[in-house]
Amino acid sequence: MTSTRRIWLAGALALALGTFPARAEQPVLVFAAASLKNAVDDAISAWRTESGKSAKASYAASNALAKQIEAGAPADLFISADLAWMDYAEKAGSIRPGTRANFLRNSIVLVAPKDSPIALDLKPGLDLAKVLGDDRLAVGNVESVPAGKYGRAALQALGAWDGVKDRLAQAENVRAALLLVSRGEAPLGIVYATDAASDPSVRVVATFPADSHPPIVYPLAIVKESANPDAASFLAYLKSPTAHPFFERQGFTVLGQAGERY
Repeated sequence: MTSTRRIWLAGALALALGTFPARAEQPVLVFAAASLKNAVDDAISAWRTESGKSAKASYAASNALAKQIEAGAPADLFISADLAWMDYAEKAGSIRPGTRANFLRNSIVLVAPKDSPIALDLKPGLDLAKVLGDDRLAVGNVESVPAGKYGRAALQALGAWDGVKDRLAQAENVRAALLLVSRGEAPLGIVYATDAASDPSVRVVATFPADSHPPIVYPLAIVKESANPDAASFLAYLKSPTAHPFFERQGFTVLGQAGERY
């Protein structure tokens, strides 16, 4: 018997017996705002242990992720750090209708290196430029990164924007802004409270008043082009009480199943 015929017969027998190995399940790919890294990593690990299924995450600024999804990046879930970039994805036809929900709340804070003596009260009339001296304020890009946009709104509300708008160290995402402060490359930065809690090299100088910026809401949704049957299961897990502690430990407020509308 020729080797070719033996291979063909072996394949036919395997087919008849149903012994071909099953195609490996693809992990759920989550595109998540950079500020979610610690919490989502914990949720992915727990979901794998509890369900035997896998997921992985790609973290970046919400604007970058929304545009990557629009361009056809193979994501299954999108979690944005603000409503605007989820609105963008929805208008672009990038998310599956009926799957969008408001998921989390956060706040923004002013941080400094842990040994910094700076003390400030974030109230109207704040002269942040005087405190900065010749240095720069670390912040996410104020035109596109959600944390940067919230920070600009807060500084405008407090009357401090004009003094610092030309003295910003703008980063590609909020974690990059945090790193500038953590390394001592900037004396002050604006980040989410959850980011500050994740880095022992910084301390919170003060929290921005909630009414100084739009509500910080994180929505999530399944990406329209996702073909992964486990995407809906992982989304449901993230919203379930089982996963709430992963986010609450980082300082997020988890919204109810129906979410809140803004």
